[in-house]
Amino acid sequence: MAAATGALATACGSVKGQPPGKVAVLGDSAAWEKPMAAAGAAMKSVAALRLVPEVNPSLESFEQIVKSSLRTSRTPDMLKYWSGYRLRDLARTGGIVDLTRQWDAAVSKGWVDASLRGAFTHRRRVYGLPMNLAYWVFFHNPEVFREHRLEPPRTWDDFLTVCTRLKKAGVTPLHGTADGRWPSFIWFQEILSRQDPVFYQDLMNGRERYTDPRAERALRTIASFFDKDWFTPMDMNHTDAAAAMLHGKVGMVPCGTWLGSTLAAAGGTPGKNVAAFVLPMADPKARPSVIFESSALVATVKGPDRAEALRATEHWLHPAVMKAFTHTLQDGCPNPEVEPANAVIAGLAKKVRGDRLWLLNRFWEQGPPELVEATVDDLAGFLLDPSSYRKTLRTMQDRADDAWQVWREAEET
Repeated sequence: MAAATGALATACGSVKGQPPGKVAVLGDSAAWEKPMAAAGAAMKSVAALRLVPEVNPSLESFEQIVKSSLRTSRTPDMLKYWSGYRLRDLARTGGIVDLTRQWDAAVSKGWVDASLRGAFTHRRRVYGLPMNLAYWVFFHNPEVFREHRLEPPRTWDDFLTVCTRLKKAGVTPLHGTADGRWPSFIWFQEILSRQDPVFYQDLMNGRERYTDPRAERALRTIASFFDKDWFTPMDMNHTDAAAAMLHGKVGMVPCGTWLGSTLAAAGGTPGKNVAAFVLPMADPKARPSVIFESSALVATVKGPDRAEALRATEHWLHPAVMKAFTHTLQDGCPNPEVEPANAVIAGLAKKVRGDRLWLLNRFWEQGPPELVEATVDDLAGFLLDPSSYRKTLRTMQDRADDAWQVWREAEET
């Protein structure tokens, strides 16, 4: 606790409060600093408040700071946090503000996609407001696709054909990685949700088991991609993969649409050498779906500028604020009234809304946080040894049995 409090005092000026008219927002991503500053400037014009971004880029340190500070009077005013179970875990501390009123007001104005509510809810109350709306898609370079006479796949068989032809042409078809640890869940999430989205949703919420044949099928499918040598080395990070995709060395990179800023920094231009598609369903009879990710804007109970923080939550989803934020971030927007940030986002939003795709929350936000953290490590081990899939699944289920029991007991208290 002492170490975390000291780190908080060093990393976050908001514990002492901001000058009148300013509210600090502590986050974990340096890439979000400019978008938050842009949103802060826009909010000043609509609410006479300016949001001040503060960043702690260490994931572990950020979480420690947040959870320990909520027990003290030295807490940030606002947070960029996760949705799903991680937000529920934070809400259970009693240290963050119920934002149901602000959510309902935004819905009544058409400022937010109402279907996202469940991702920000604990015991039927809303505790966070969506910041972005990232779709998890497969980025590719359309110039490279044209060079090899390929088109974005419309069916699962098309996808396998694209991989086969890219490999034959000397292009590594797919980016896969355990670098940074958390990305280890990406391929399990993508394959399982394409094969059986209902099972994915039930498994992530503790209603099904990792030892089920459907989970094994997903890992066997991934192992078969290793057998075909379709993956990049497992230590290639997203930044290097983005550059390799633009240079025609890697065919497809699965990631959230927030990767757009990384691609832009590497020389990518949406609609020219950057495009994206939703991975087709492996089972054509399954409900069409797509993984989404949305960070939560959270207000704390004991923040020094609490009144101004609450006023900021009333205006966060305002179209002007949302446009400034998502256009600078180059990502999707939870406010359907805001024009898309670029042509790629526009095309994806049109498909998701037009085809009424089922929005499934990302693996990282699904399930008790301690379970997710451990399961990510298990999946990293599988990526480094694909033949271990049965052992991996048994280990994950043993962890899940214990974690879900603890979570449910806590829910009952």
